[in-house]
Amino acid sequence: MKPHRVIALLLSGVLAGLTVAVLAGAPDGYPANAGAAANWASHGGGVDESGYSQLEAISSRNIERLGLAWSLDLPGEVTLEATPLAVDGVLYFSGSYSGVYAVDGSSGKLLWKYDPEIWRVAPAKQGQGMPVHRGVAYDNGRVFIGTLDGRLVALDAKTGTPQWTVDTLPANTFHSITGAPRTFNGKVIIGNGGADAAQRGFVTAYEQSTGKQLWRFHTTPGKPEDNAGDAAMEMAAKTWGGEYWKVGGGGGTVWNGITFDPEFNRIYLGTGNGGPYNPRVRSPGGGDNLFLASIVALDADTGKYVWHYQVNPGESWDYKATANMITATVTIDGRPRKVLMQAPTNGFFYVIDRETGKLISAEKTGKVTWAERIDLATGRPVEAPDIRYETGETIMWPSMLGTHNWQDMSYNPLTGLVYIPYMHLGARYSTNVKPGEFSFGGMTVNYHKADAEDGTGAVLAWDPVAQRPRWKAPLETIWNGGTLSTAGNLVFHGAGDGWFTAYDATDGRRLWRFDAGLGIVGAPISYAVGDTQYVSVLVGYGGTTAALSGVLNAGWKYGAQPRRLLTFALDGRESLPPSAPRDFTVNAVDDPSLVLDEKAVAEGRALSVMCIACHGADLVGAGSPGPDLRESQLALSAESLWSVLHDGSLAPRGMPAFPMLSRAQVNSLQAAIRAAARESLGTRKSGEQGGVPRL
Repeated sequence: MKPHRVIALLLSGVLAGLTVAVLAGAPDGYPANAGAAANWASHGGGVDESGYSQLEAISSRNIERLGLAWSLDLPGEVTLEATPLAVDGVLYFSGSYSGVYAVDGSSGKLLWKYDPEIWRVAPAKQGQGMPVHRGVAYDNGRVFIGTLDGRLVALDAKTGTPQWTVDTLPANTFHSITGAPRTFNGKVIIGNGGADAAQRGFVTAYEQSTGKQLWRFHTTPGKPEDNAGDAAMEMAAKTWGGEYWKVGGGGGTVWNGITFDPEFNRIYLGTGNGGPYNPRVRSPGGGDNLFLASIVALDADTGKYVWHYQVNPGESWDYKATANMITATVTIDGRPRKVLMQAPTNGFFYVIDRETGKLISAEKTGKVTWAERIDLATGRPVEAPDIRYETGETIMWPSMLGTHNWQDMSYNPLTGLVYIPYMHLGARYSTNVKPGEFSFGGMTVNYHKADAEDGTGAVLAWDPVAQRPRWKAPLETIWNGGTLSTAGNLVFHGAGDGWFTAYDATDGRRLWRFDAGLGIVGAPISYAVGDTQYVSVLVGYGGTTAALSGVLNAGWKYGAQPRRLLTFALDGRESLPPSAPRDFTVNAVDDPSLVLDEKAVAEGRALSVMCIACHGADLVGAGSPGPDLRESQLALSAESLWSVLHDGSLAPRGMPAFPMLSRAQVNSLQAAIRAAARESLGTRKSGEQGGVPRL
């Protein structure tokens, strides 16, 4: 299996339909250095994080021969967001609860599994985040995992035995880790989440062999005395107003996008939203609030600031720059440019000179109403009027989900196109908080639908040079997986409706698809063992689906479909056993003899805010990451509910304990669950008492 060569493909006619203009973004010699070949050893395949495979045995000419080579059931898993790695014929990936798997890439045999046992080591942290994780890192015979509770663990790649463990987080904070580490120059770097809880963002680099901390960079300023002498923090602090440090840490957490650039020896950080969302609360007196919603370049050896580009000055809408960032060389105005490309949540596609940090171009990828355009002279958005909810309420596009979220886009240097998992949805932001409503820093956030396209998605092929779409493949669901592009002129993508599809990379024609039996949110990979090329993808719908169940419910019932790793090859002959189909009905259960105390119902609804992430706003679930409590037999019993919520009887299975709850509060939660069940059964009027918390 040889890396793709441009001349060979042109002679074979595979790219016969491509024009010179399309190939303009792929300079001679570049494909040999792009993406991944036999191994997929790092996030995005190669250091460019392009999500591109040089392998070409599977192509648009023979895709009809692609079939399932093997599958591996993953019992106990819930949401599977990770993109696997492939090194010397072994696949490495993370599960829902920060566990790590090693699997033989040709047979699907499980080689080892590492369980960090968060429920035992850090039970309090178990309740601070959803059961999701986006991957591991590999280097020098070690696999690295950042656990939900904040540990960075180095594992022996052959055995899964821990070699060292360090705690990366400050004590008594609401930080957590759900993202993949990155490795470079004998170092491993990890960020964290927590911006929604107003935690201060930072990344830390450690020595791979020992776990020794080498440097740390904060993405928002701290107390004035802590900023003193740190040029980057002193600069950032000038963009914050009032006594900002007393409100919280400001946000800006680096929970996903991190890219290493060996050419300039830099690390690029994609930073998150502000916390609280409302800048008038977060930063009294205004300001751009660096380095929120920014791409920040650091020296890879020292962690020192080099440059930044902020996509949303004064971030106010849960817009974030945490999407994956791709480095490439493209031809712009007749000359090669070394660029960084990102499609953050705000709806624009950015091309940035990665040497200087200067914006080259930015255009809307879909419906965007919060800004007219990006001013290329200043790099700043030209904002629409009244988008900062000055009059109390703002409706705008895109939503807090963005036109693109964390699901990886990919770049094919042969077509010159970027393949984006695109979303279409609006949002309502309001400071008119009603009693009983859940709010972030004095405001509510919810999705908004205005037309038939709202709530849908697509695979969008985007020309980063011309800054316009080349093709678009519509999808029924809005919450879908990342993309993989290959030298075989293919784009692979898994959707929330359960279809795993291969498209023609040039024109977007659907060439092949497979019913995975469950929705997909992670990105596929391609690798080779011997002369055989494989394509693998994790199947396990979920993530923030419960919190936004009104638009992200794809009909997958909790526990009804097995979570799996699927691997495909030419002439694969395996098949999947039948699993439960999509089902949007609510099979609520109830005990009519239970008399509800309306005061308890109202109190339980207020308490159910802590259940939103897994069980849904309004106690309306979407099948993952937790069950719809209206359908739960367990919730019929007050004693059973007490055992789970207070005592943690299901903690080893991922359900956190909440020992701070009193007996009366657990009873109130049961009342709220019963009320929600009866409302779905039609035996109780919807919303009879109190306001139901909403995102």
